[in-house]
This record gives sequence, C-alpha cells and structure tokens, in this order.
Amino acid sequence: MADFNSILLVGCGNMAGAMLRGWLAAGLDRERFTVADPAVRDLPEGVRKLDAVPASGEFDAILLGIKPQVLAQVGPAVEPLAGPGTTLFSILAGVELAVLQEQFPRAGGLVRLMPNLAAALGKSPIALAEAGLDEASKSEAFALLKPLGTPEWVAEHEFDLVTALAGSGPAFVYRFIDALAVAAADLGLPQDKAGRLALAMVDGAAALAAASEHDPAELARRVASPGGVTQAGLDTLDEGDALRGLLAKTLRSARDRSAEMAAEARRQG
Repeated sequence: MADFNSILLVGCGNMAGAMLRGWLAAGLDRERFTVADPAVRDLPEGVRKLDAVPASGEFDAILLGIKPQVLAQVGPAVEPLAGPGTTLFSILAGVELAVLQEQFPRAGGLVRLMPNLAAALGKSPIALAEAGLDEASKSEAFALLKPLGTPEWVAEHEFDLVTALAGSGPAFVYRFIDALAVAAADLGLPQDKAGRLALAMVDGAAALAAASEHDPAELARRVASPGGVTQAGLDTLDEGDALRGLLAKTLRSARDRSAEMAAEARRQG
C-alpha cells in the first residue's frame, strides 16, 4: 500500500480529472492508473479506461470522484475492491468519514479530501481528514497528494469551512478578477485590455504573495504610500470593514451549504 502502485479512479469528472493530470504532470507512471467512468472522454494515452467498476481486482488506492448523490448506487460495486490493503480517498463534497465507514467497512483506511482544480498545475490547497490510518499510512497518503499542491491535515469538523475557503475559493477569486476588469471598463478602459491587465495583475500579485516572507496584510501596507494612489483605493476597500464583512458572508453561505449537504448524505446513508 505504501507505494500506491495501482490506483482506481471511480468517476473522472472535472476534479478527479484535474488530479489525474496533476499526477501525470508530476511524473507518476500512467500505468498506475485505471479509470472507471463510462462518460469520460480523451483520457491521457496509457491510462486504462473501464466503462464500469470492475468486478474484481487489487488496488492500493481507490479515489471516489463520482457525484455525492450517487454514492448509494455506486458504493456497493466499489466495496468488494476496498479491502484491508486499500486506502480509499474521497472527494465527495459533504460526505463525511462516518458515512464512508458505513459504505466501506473493510477498507484499510479512509481519506476525505478537498482539493480544487489547480491540482492539475500542482498548486491546489488540499484539506485532508482521515480514519483508520496510522502515522506511516498518513505519511504515505500525504506523499501521494503532495504533487498536486499543498496538502494539510485538518479536523473533520473544520471541513465545511475549509471547503468554502479552499474548494470554492477559486470561484470567488475569479469573480473578483472579473469585477476588477468590469469596473475598469465602466470607468473607460477598453474591455479586452481591462481583462488582460486584471488577470496579469492578480497572477503576479499571487505569485509575489506566495514567495514573500511577509503576509498579505503587510504586503498591502508596503505597497501603499501614505496619501498616495494605492492608499486612496485601500481606504475605500477598508471603509466600514465592508470587504471583510462581504467575504465573511460569502464563506458562511458556502460553509452552511456544505453542512447541509453533509446532513443530506447522512440521511441517505
């Protein structure tokens, strides 16, 4: 199990597909992967494709990449493959470890994770929670996911908020980039030029923040000169703590929806 030489992906939609591309880009042998998904198209050459979950086989790891609402239908076909020598990974939003334990009681260990699509580039934050893994197995699971970005173990009760921040967060950033571009266009900049400049600015700012020894708040302070152009803009953003309040409301809405989905999964389980 330590080397995860045989990995079955059950479902290979956007997120599981991004993980697969990230692993292959990092140099993992494509022969290690089998994808069971009748709908998937254009898999990388050399990755074995099945139209259904195999009736038998030995896999070191199984990644559940299906929609959460079909777990009850697909789970029974996967369960015979999830024996003591298999670690089962799940990216099913809202499906808690307790539900997975009911569905896959013989699995050697369970890992619930929340990545985002940047896994394809090796740049995804990845929240992890586990059940049944010893320290060595936790290290092995961590090592498997490390090529996809920045894995971090969290308590499962934090998962709903982590899902809102790290899983849904890219969509919020995309909305911010779009809003910057639209605002610049509203003020007179050509739309296409505004879009290119907004995207390039955010790309550079994020790269600098990731590489800097200073936190983002300190970086903002260093960019702004008292009485200058940047400070005038920051004063507007900071007025009444409006931006912080809006983002708290945004994360709360996403967190609460994640909690609702978890409750629904428990009822179905």
